[in-house]
Amino acid sequence: MSTLAAGLLLAGLLVLALLGGLAVILWRRLAAQQAAYASAEDARQQRLAGDLRSLADDLLAERLPLIEGAIRIKVVLDNYSIALSNHEYCRVFHALFDATSGIPSHTGWKVLSAAERRAYERHFSALELQHKSAARRGARWLLDEGLRAAPTA
Repeated sequence: MSTLAAGLLLAGLLVLALLGGLAVILWRRLAAQQAAYASAEDARQQRLAGDLRSLADDLLAERLPLIEGAIRIKVVLDNYSIALSNHEYCRVFHALFDATSGIPSHTGWKVLSAAERRAYERHFSALELQHKSAARRGARWLLDEGLRAAPTA
C-alpha cells in the first residue's frame, strides 16, 4: 500500500472516529434533555393534581363559590388530563364554564350597570340550583377516584 493510500485511510478512520464520538456526545445530551423534560412534566402534573385537590376540596367545603370553583376546576383539568376532563363526572364543569363564558369579568364586571349585574347574578343562582349536586358529585369523584389514576393527556 502506498503512503498516500495509507494516509487517506488513516484520515478516513480519524474522521469516522470523530463523527462517532460526536454522535455519542449528542445522544447523551438528548437523553439528558429528555430526562429533564420528563422530570419537569412530572412536577407539573403533580402541581396540577394538587391544585385540583385544593379546588375540589374548597368547592365541597363551600369556601369557593360554585360557579367560580367549577370554572377553575375545568381549566386546570384541561391542562392536567383531557381524558379526565372529559369524564362523565366532569361534564358539569364544562357545562358551567360554557354557560358563563360570555359573562364579563374583572374590569368588564365593574362597568356593568346594577341591573345588568343583578341579571347575571340571577343567572348564576339558576345555574347553581341546576348544577350544584352534579358539581359536588364531580368534585367528590375527583378527590375519591379521578385523581388516583395516573393522568393521560
